[in-house]
Amino acid sequence: MNFFKHYQKKSTILLIALSSTFASFYAHATIVQFETSFGNFEVNLYDNATPATVSNFLQYIDDQAYSNSVIHRSVSGFIIQGGGFAYDSGLNLNANNLPLTTIPANAAVTNEPIFSNVRGTIAMAKLGSNANSATNQWFFNLADNSLNLDRQNEGFTVFGEVVGNGMIIIDQMVDVQTYDFGGAFADIPLQNFTVSNTPDDSNLLVISSIQVTDMTVNSAAGLNPPLNIGPAPTPDPPSTNSGGGTLSLLIFGLFLINTKRKKS
Repeated sequence: MNFFKHYQKKSTILLIALSSTFASFYAHATIVQFETSFGNFEVNLYDNATPATVSNFLQYIDDQAYSNSVIHRSVSGFIIQGGGFAYDSGLNLNANNLPLTTIPANAAVTNEPIFSNVRGTIAMAKLGSNANSATNQWFFNLADNSLNLDRQNEGFTVFGEVVGNGMIIIDQMVDVQTYDFGGAFADIPLQNFTVSNTPDDSNLLVISSIQVTDMTVNSAAGLNPPLNIGPAPTPDPPSTNSGGGTLSLLIFGLFLINTKRKKS
């Protein structure tokens, strides 16, 4: 009986240890797969450089918050954005007459503007008036947006990059025509859509899920993303000595003219 209790205790400890190890690896997972209606592609996350943002993103994945989410904004040559809304199976329409529900947001994450917003990177969306306001929405940079997004609102946090042929799939999404439903959906992409109908999952760009595919710690070690270029340089102030000699000559010339007038 004592042997059985001892064995049971050992087994319990082993299970707890294995669970902790798995959780630790999951917390540092750095490659995720986007499963979309256009095909699947992988994104390598910068877990060591932007730990708070990656942890935030993985929490939404763990909660399956991005299941049946949609791309709700597409701006050719700029960005394509998702993470904020999910398909509602057509049961209810929101205020914009779309069958979408808002994905609940967790607490905002601290801004980590380490890397540059260049083509192929994924970054967090946020409120224009608050650098530390990113929650669930993200976007892919379609071009080199560094001069804008690295500097705007203290910089947008880039936390991973598309790998393999992923940008081919994303570019196909960008080719889909966009429509203006107002608000957050002023540039929503809809395929095979006619304005007389209500969009459904056959029209929307649906992300069925985002899954962790590689639990290797710091799999981004071999990547070399460019650093954020930082704020725009401040112009040098005018030198206090600039033009000083000219001004002195002008004052001296006026003095001579005034003196000559008095003598005459």
